[in-house]
Amino acid sequence: MKNLLKNLGVILVVLGAIILIACYFTGDVNNNVILGSAMTLIVVGLLSFIILNKRITD
Repeated sequence: MKNLLKNLGVILVVLGAIILIACYFTGDVNNNVILGSAMTLIVVGLLSFIILNKRITD
């Protein structure tokens, strides 16, 4: 379970990046909902990576 929590932030960032790459290849770069959700996943992933890894190591 700790491994999943340690990697949760990275998983969210990668998922957001995959969404952005898929938007680029489909040509759907003007859809603000998809781009906003990808940005939210990346930001939440970065924050969760920092916070969870700080708490798990302590």
